[in-house]
Amino acid sequence: MEKFIARKPEKEVISLRIPTNILQIVDAKAAAIEISRNELINQMISYALANMEDSPTDK
Repeated sequence: MEKFIARKPEKEVISLRIPTNILQIVDAKAAAIEISRNELINQMISYALANMEDSPTDK
């Protein structure tokens, strides 16, 4: 069996401007599921990237 090795994922601090009303929704959702705002935003970005189309669509 492979041994467990704890690792700290590499992350970078960034600044992000979000409309106040959206931030309020994000904060409420994070509080409801008892995770940090940062963790929720990271999970949402990962989900969006995994599920978005690779090529732009015509409008």
